[in-house]
Amino acid sequence: MNSNIALVRKDNAELSSSKRFPWIELLALAMAVFICILTEILPAGLLPQIAKDLGVTEALAGQWITLYAVGSLLAAIPLTTATRGWRRRPLLLLCIVGFLVFNTITALSSVYMLTLVARFFAGVSAGVLWGMTAGYARRMVPDAQKGKAMAVAMMGTPLALALGVPLGTFLGAYTGWRLIFGALSLLTVVLIGWLLWKVPDFKGETA
Repeated sequence: MNSNIALVRKDNAELSSSKRFPWIELLALAMAVFICILTEILPAGLLPQIAKDLGVTEALAGQWITLYAVGSLLAAIPLTTATRGWRRRPLLLLCIVGFLVFNTITALSSVYMLTLVARFFAGVSAGVLWGMTAGYARRMVPDAQKGKAMAVAMMGTPLALALGVPLGTFLGAYTGWRLIFGALSLLTVVLIGWLLWKVPDFKGETA
């Protein structure tokens, strides 16, 4: 407990010396959340195309969302606990690389069961991401700005629901669902570069 308090005080002392609010860094976290939510929900708008392409019913195609949710549920608490001591940026990058790999598999695979496995592990990446995003954002700013930092980092959720999913569904009807997931992978590559360029690293937390 004392080491955690000392760590927070050290972060605050370092951050208080900088007056700039870290918009660019926090928006990178917002994009990570955007990709996380879009990866989860986007299949709901593309079920007819997915089902037809893979030769399954729409009910079976809908299991893409179920497996993602199960992966998130099973990973959120145990993996967040197991990785709490890891440095923050490498862990965040690992989650984002997970989205890149599993969305790419989803875009390319014609095997239903393989795609379900990819969706499950994409959900695992999401579970870890959800467990660390708010705390990561809070550590970028002094105490007085922690609420604002969390709001900026988490705005990826309403943007994904209000804009990303409808736009992805609309474009998927004309370009095909695989191209949409491919575009999501390309967006993830951009995010990886953004994280390496701007987002600061922090130590993990003690048990």
